[in-house]
Amino acid sequence: MARKKKKLTKGQIRRVRSNQNRRLQSNKEVQWDESLLENPQEGIVITRFGQHADIEDMETHKIYRCNLRRSIGSLVSGDRVVWRQGKEVLAGISGVVEAIHERKSVLTRPDYFEGVKAVAANINQMVIVSAVMPELSLNLIDRYLIASYQTKIPVLLVLNKIDLLDKQSLFLVKKRLDIYVDLGYPLIYVSTQTQEGMTQLENALKDKMNVFVGQSGVGKSSLVNALMPELGIETGIISENSGLGQHTTTATRLYHFAHGGDLIDSPGIREFGLWHLSAQEVTESFIEFQDYIGHCKFRDCKHLDDPGCAVRQAVDDGHISRARFESYHHIIDGMLEGKDKRQFSKDKTKF
Repeated sequence: MARKKKKLTKGQIRRVRSNQNRRLQSNKEVQWDESLLENPQEGIVITRFGQHADIEDMETHKIYRCNLRRSIGSLVSGDRVVWRQGKEVLAGISGVVEAIHERKSVLTRPDYFEGVKAVAANINQMVIVSAVMPELSLNLIDRYLIASYQTKIPVLLVLNKIDLLDKQSLFLVKKRLDIYVDLGYPLIYVSTQTQEGMTQLENALKDKMNVFVGQSGVGKSSLVNALMPELGIETGIISENSGLGQHTTTATRLYHFAHGGDLIDSPGIREFGLWHLSAQEVTESFIEFQDYIGHCKFRDCKHLDDPGCAVRQAVDDGHISRARFESYHHIIDGMLEGKDKRQFSKDKTKF
């Protein structure tokens, strides 16, 4: 008769799992002895994978997969770093990142569990890509414009897939988007199918560190393919069930344009949360409000139905777009809801 195995206690199970995790971790980490490392070099982060990053050497322009020193915190595409190449490749790892240079700019987005999370660094142009499919969302454009204002990163607006519009529809879309042109935001209409506007876009990206942002399905990957066909990046389709775009880019990555300039392509997102900002920060990010802020009758004016609201009066007088005004309040309401959701998520982890 087979002897029945003795059941492990909870403490024994924890110790077994702890030992297994320790072994797995030790297999992942490559321990570099100082004698195995070359002199420090300058590099730029192409992409990051957990505790590894692909680093491009600034002199040779070759790419090396590196470990990160434990002192390295946030590291994203576009970061300038100091790294050291190993004298040999160990387990596919060619070197180690030792330090990060101070960032000139950083694009962040809020995360319910991680707080504010960096997406890309050292950007000097945010390219906000929209399209008529899956839908043209001015509210999402406004969210990115807020992020642009708060991070002090200049923007370029791009409307993709204009080949899907007839002349009348394109005229109506341009009328909707004229509010941004009137505010001084540059706007380019493009189609990767007909190549309309692509030369203008290519010129606008030259000699800049660009980041493409926008809703899933607006064609960011298709634009990258049109600008850099040698990459052959996978493109997605619009879901027939949800009408929303499918994610194609799975990791933020930096690319170089042959004609000059760089691009950081980030995963598509369907929303751009702003709950980490204050209502005042959102208000000042609507640049057309700035001449009227501080002139309301009450200092705590919510710019809605408050008596003596200078911003609301400017809307009624036609100096501020009503669509932008409504978008502003939609964002403010969404921020409060987002903060409530985040607090609820935090509270759930306590039980």
